[in-house]
Amino acid sequence: MNTTGSTFKVLVIDDSNTIRRSAEIFLKQGGHEVLLAEDGFDALAKVNDFQPHLIFCDILMPRLDGYQTCAIIKRNPKFASVPIVMLSSKDGVFDKARGRMVGAQDYLTKPFTKDQLLHAVGQIGAAASGVT
Repeated sequence: MNTTGSTFKVLVIDDSNTIRRSAEIFLKQGGHEVLLAEDGFDALAKVNDFQPHLIFCDILMPRLDGYQTCAIIKRNPKFASVPIVMLSSKDGVFDKARGRMVGAQDYLTKPFTKDQLLHAVGQIGAAASGVT
């Protein structure tokens, strides 16, 4: 886990090109390294090589949804401690609870702003480095 600076390797998983590109722009403006994946299978193929410090994962995706993707990533001991923030256009209590059940640390409602996204990264980073 990166605790020496504020730069994180962030994986963004979303089937929407618009959301992926927005997240990429916002995160790069925040000084972070970004890798994009268009669905769960794409993410699973990339996560091992990229070794992200943080993952943003959409819930509603074709083939492999966000809950399944999160659960698979969390089952791998190498990535069990990597924080995952679920992304969804729905702001429901059930969705948040289900995200936590599969190992997600947080939940962000789409569309998100640059400030919301960078704030989530900052909170996760502070928690990871032991700063509250």
